[in-house]
Amino acid sequence: MTEVSRKKEPLAYRMAPRTLAEFFGQRQLLGEGKMLRRMILADQLSSIILFGPPGSGKSSLARVIANGTERSFKRLNAVTSGIADIRRVIEDAGNPLLTPEGKVLLFIDEIHRFNKAQQDALLPSVEDGTIILIGATTENPFFEVNKALLSRSTVFQLKALEEEDIREILHAALSDPERGYGHLQISLTPEAETFLVRGSRGDARVALNALELAVLSSKPAEDGSLRLDLETLSDCLQEPVLRYDREGEAHYDTISAFIKSMRGSAPDAAIHYLARMLESGEDPAFIARRIVICAAEDVGLANPQLLSICMSAWQAVTQIGMPEARIILAEAVLLVATSPKSNSAYLAIDAALEDVRKKDIGEIPYHLRNAPVEGMAELGYARGYEYSHDFPLHVSAQEYLPDALRGKKYYHPGQLGSEKRLAT
Repeated sequence: MTEVSRKKEPLAYRMAPRTLAEFFGQRQLLGEGKMLRRMILADQLSSIILFGPPGSGKSSLARVIANGTERSFKRLNAVTSGIADIRRVIEDAGNPLLTPEGKVLLFIDEIHRFNKAQQDALLPSVEDGTIILIGATTENPFFEVNKALLSRSTVFQLKALEEEDIREILHAALSDPERGYGHLQISLTPEAETFLVRGSRGDARVALNALELAVLSSKPAEDGSLRLDLETLSDCLQEPVLRYDREGEAHYDTISAFIKSMRGSAPDAAIHYLARMLESGEDPAFIARRIVICAAEDVGLANPQLLSICMSAWQAVTQIGMPEARIILAEAVLLVATSPKSNSAYLAIDAALEDVRKKDIGEIPYHLRNAPVEGMAELGYARGYEYSHDFPLHVSAQEYLPDALRGKKYYHPGQLGSEKRLAT
């Protein structure tokens, strides 16, 4: 490739690492002595799936592997490839002229896009080692990849790059004369660099794209130097896109963090996760339902009126809609998060259900049964029943549980809020 044609490639593509020495970040996987690093350096890779957010280095790591292996390396993109492409790679792997070693490293980008039949087509060759699979996905493979294929692969989770990793990548791009801007006099002001590092949110591609746009759209000084300031980078850094798929892992992770923050009496965190969901287009009615469940499960009898309030909030959200519904949701969230908590009702019903399902629960005591038909009283129905209002404090000491469960305690009152009075 000529120097001119190389410079026409996007900066992020040009700066993709060629070796492990040029790879920044993911020290938990590629640090000295780590298994994945040892496998790559020894060229003894087994089938793996790389799972992580955009810009964390999945495709870059595949390129590093391709540059360092003695084996045949093939690449497919699940968006544009099908079973015919998979079979072609498998046939080439079995051809001793094309593949003397009899094994092919196959990198499949966006592997979660393959349907079940396409993933199944890989299984026999991955099983016998003809294909050494390197799959990359932004989605949780435990949700999106066939269990049979997962069982034959090792999953490595890549994390969003740390700020220092992004900073090193930017410095490399500014100093590399061959692939980056080292042949030019380009610098970033400290404020611009910090803004770019933080604004990229751990995505190297976002940072490099913004840097490239800033360079291409700015006019150098008379001496040929170019100093990029905060204003320039603010214009060039794209609006960050939240990773939130209403049917994917981000959805479940966010709603889990949201509920646990309300349960943990952390109002600021709860509001943060509410904002994430709303900004990402989550259904407000879904959020309201989860708030109602939390009010029952986690607030419970410590503040029993809150359940009615949250039900009203749910109804208001469905009738009013966004954007005003955000205020109603925020009120309900803050009330749940700051309320005293008790899960006594949750524990009581689950314990009772456990007994009903698995134990000898005995017969309903006869004194608690009705005798609506003549003759039933003679059989003992309703005999000996004590009318509670005839006793002091309107409470009778009679036994209400079946004999098989006599003395069993399901409800254990908490000591917070309204339940403290109930306990007394």
